[in-house]
Amino acid sequence: MAEAVAHRQAGHAWLKGAVLGLAALLAGCQGMVPKGRPGPATPVPVEKEDGSDVPQDSARHRVALLVPLSGANAAVGQSIANAATMALIDTGNKSLRMTTYDTAGGAVAAANRAIADGNVLFLGPLLSEDAAAVAPAARKAGIAVISYSNDVAVAGNGVFVMGFSPTQSIDRVIRFARSKGMQRFAALIPTGQYGRNASTAIIHSVESADGNLVAMKSYERTSASLQKAVADLGRTQQEWDAVLVADNARLAAGAVPMLRKVSPAKAKILGTELWAAEQSALTAPALSGAWFASVSDARYRQLATAYRRQFGKAPFRLASLGYDSMLLVVKIAADWKVGSKFPVGALRDKDGFVGVDGAFRFGMNGVAERALEVGEASPAGVKTVSPAPSSFKE
Repeated sequence: MAEAVAHRQAGHAWLKGAVLGLAALLAGCQGMVPKGRPGPATPVPVEKEDGSDVPQDSARHRVALLVPLSGANAAVGQSIANAATMALIDTGNKSLRMTTYDTAGGAVAAANRAIADGNVLFLGPLLSEDAAAVAPAARKAGIAVISYSNDVAVAGNGVFVMGFSPTQSIDRVIRFARSKGMQRFAALIPTGQYGRNASTAIIHSVESADGNLVAMKSYERTSASLQKAVADLGRTQQEWDAVLVADNARLAAGAVPMLRKVSPAKAKILGTELWAAEQSALTAPALSGAWFASVSDARYRQLATAYRRQFGKAPFRLASLGYDSMLLVVKIAADWKVGSKFPVGALRDKDGFVGVDGAFRFGMNGVAERALEVGEASPAGVKTVSPAPSSFKE
């Protein structure tokens, strides 16, 4: 576990640069970030695993950050934790005390320690199975869970899902393609939970957009399996205007040459929000002209610059979830009386919130609805062909 607390007597070296670097970022999130100058920060001290050195704090809300700090996902978890700490510092908030708990040794054990330490809100976990695992204990303690998972199946009954949803990304790019006159769609879908979510999404999206899904094939993430799926797609003897490759950009770039052999040369290649995490892959000539929907990267680039200045390396793309979740809590904390339960109803503000990743709001199902843009890949970089709405009032 690690404690993040703001103090005025340390951290001036970072803040001199970071405040300047994040000034435009915070200005762009006016609907979410309280006004005022950010305060300096101390290093993050490490607490004992048994939590015995967690100080009692009756003047602040205790917020637990549940992320992996060891194991295979440690780097991602640490990146999220670092960004959440940055948000707490950048806003100068003094009513919140964040403690980070390592979920790699067991999410339920981490959640139980957080509950015993007096935390009243959970940010995280990262993985959907961890979110599902901690939910019963959190509900029993009356604690809301704002998970970084993108699996909508874990949402509801006190669990909120903040991750980037393939369902929303696919719906956005399908509707954009339909607006450009594309009627017939095909899809390549990987096996696994992401693929199952993506297949359901494209079926519903094409149907609701009054299009036709003419073919859909699944594959394991191996070259041989992908080749077979593409060949099977070609044998459907159906033509399509666009084909969705519901996988990362590197795999999509490898699939395109195969697709060109079995599909019309004019067929548009479509992708999902996964592509946004691989900017270098999006310059591949094979993906030139391809469309994908994701959150805007404009403010994230500013966050990444400040992050590199502080930590000497680039953040993982999911770090923005840590930053935005803390901004969300900071805003709600303005009307949240210390010692009372977290006001869950505030999460369902119909006008939503604005953070690094743009506008978002939680629906009654607990899933974050996001304002997404459509980007077009090219060797020169991604260009926006359909901007994201700046708010839900538009």
